[in-house]
Amino acid sequence: MLASLFATLTLAAILGSGLMAGLFFAFSTAVMAALARLPDGQGAAAMNAVNVVILNPVFLTVFMGMTVVALALGARAVLGWSQPGSAWLLAGSVCYLVGIFGVTAAFNVPLNDALAAAPGDAQVWSRYLAEWVPWNHVRTLAGLAALACFAMARQ
Repeated sequence: MLASLFATLTLAAILGSGLMAGLFFAFSTAVMAALARLPDGQGAAAMNAVNVVILNPVFLTVFMGMTVVALALGARAVLGWSQPGSAWLLAGSVCYLVGIFGVTAAFNVPLNDALAAAPGDAQVWSRYLAEWVPWNHVRTLAGLAALACFAMARQ
């Protein structure tokens, strides 16, 4: 029964990592470039609106749910190190926890807060684009890496 639970959690981790990577990929490849083309005030206002709307139950369930799943799979990997796929589970967990959750908390959210606190400030918007986008690329790559690691753990 425990093996079935962890197999289900690993599948959830694959899907959750894929969803997060896809979301971040869309922002990295299209959304932020489109917002950067708008006049400063419009781009910043649109991003502020996105930052409010994204905090919805569906996003938060996937984002925070994946954090819990990654913690559980990471613990399972460490405690059952001799089990097949443990190294992949641990690697996927670290990629998600550090590369997505950690980067979001340490970099993207503070930048979002600074943007919200200075509506219409062109200098803040310029700094935001220069710093937020590269950190979003990190989250995209971390999501893809987590997905690949969790998939490898099922081999």
